Amino acid sequence: MGAFFSVASTKSDKRERDGVSPNEACKRQRMSPTVDEESPRLIPNLPDELSLQIIARLPRICYLNVRMVSKKWKSTIMSLELYKLRKELGTTEEWLYLLIKVGENNLVWHALDPRSKIWQRVPNMPNFADEEEPRKGSSRLWMWNMVEGIRIAEVIRGFLGRKDAFDEMPYCGCAIGAVDGCLYVLGGFSKASTMRCVWRFDPIQSTWSKVTPMSTGRAYSKTGILNNKLYVVGGVSQGHAGLVPLQSAEVFDPSTDTWSHVPSMPFSRAQVLPSAFLTDMLKPIATGLTSYMGRLCVPQSLYSWPFFVDVGGEIYDPDTNSWIEMPAGMGEGWPARQAGTKLSVVVDDELYAFDPSNAMDSGRIKVYDRGEDAWKVVIGKVPIYDSADSESPYLLAGFHGKLHVITKDANHDIAVLQAGLRNNLGYSPSLSTLSQSTLHESPELASESDAAVVWRVVACRDFGQAELVSCQVIDI
Repeated sequence: MGAFFSVASTKSDKRERDGVSPNEACKRQRMSPTVDEESPRLIPNLPDELSLQIIARLPRICYLNVRMVSKKWKSTIMSLELYKLRKELGTTEEWLYLLIKVGENNLVWHALDPRSKIWQRVPNMPNFADEEEPRKGSSRLWMWNMVEGIRIAEVIRGFLGRKDAFDEMPYCGCAIGAVDGCLYVLGGFSKASTMRCVWRFDPIQSTWSKVTPMSTGRAYSKTGILNNKLYVVGGVSQGHAGLVPLQSAEVFDPSTDTWSHVPSMPFSRAQVLPSAFLTDMLKPIATGLTSYMGRLCVPQSLYSWPFFVDVGGEIYDPDTNSWIEMPAGMGEGWPARQAGTKLSVVVDDELYAFDPSNAMDSGRIKVYDRGEDAWKVVIGKVPIYDSADSESPYLLAGFHGKLHVITKDANHDIAVLQAGLRNNLGYSPSLSTLSQSTLHESPELASESDAAVVWRVVACRDFGQAELVSCQVIDI
């Protein structure tokens, strides 16, 4: 490398003696069509194999600038070979991809590099063409005929009185997943129809592309990853009289771009209701999904708006291709976020769930103890801001081996908070309290007692009045 810079310096001195300024020389180089031919290697005087080793060790945030060096650098940065080498070298990086709702109708993705704390805007999701004809007749009547007991009924009632509301906000109710280094957006509503379409975002190419659609149109479905495959479970679909809950599931293999059938969820607990009336009135719905210990854990509820009853859940085992009933303590104790939806994440093989309190500015984190089949409080107070008007006032994510909470802080900025836990199962609620007013005063915040939990502000940004929708972590 030293020889390279020495050569560059000698050439610069020669240009000055010849009466050519360095700026003029750079201008001539940029205008020359043969500059790539004069420098066929990525780095002069180095074999490309060695140059690739150097580039693979650069932080990924640098790739945005170095790809502009030349066409060859750009093609290298966008090559699969580079990211395969990064995986072999152990230099891959986990980035957080955050979906927010801006205004009333616009869904926007942003990517966060947690190490540099730099946010990047992800290209907009494409405008898709309808796969199916929308239902004929009044959209208002159709929306009032929504199956009772699903929280989306409350959301959709907010659209009443607004003409073509679903046309204005595509992807409403879509599901989100990440597998094989790519981001997936599945289904949702368009023109009051549930969609089958699936879009994939490739962070390497920074482009969206359409992949094979699901077999069934779904909205508000749940996703999980097992064996590098994307599973989609439950949700609602369009029926003759409105929306109906789905018990079906399917799995997508990104290596073959194909969907395969998965046995439907039995909802065995729903079949033991004491009367046919309750069976007809209460509709079973999947309220969460987490990939845990090599299986899909799906907590479930029975709904009849505005009431819901938790009924445990079921677990899918890919080895036997079958469902079994969830352990009683796991299912019955799984904390519910709101109207039955359940927020959870696995970090370092531990299953965590958010348990909201009656107050809108607090909540707890629980961890599942497999040995005792019980949920235990691991963090007694989570610093969330009062977000009564938000559909998703907080999200959970796991990266860098730590549990993270994404929420709005006292300044209404979106903050990514990292929880440093000293021992997963050894806390009492009194050990993890945090004053929300001090959140912006220090990047590292400890509890008031013995610092059992340390909250660190990983990143913070003002997105205006944006609301949190979903998040995924991609490691490339």
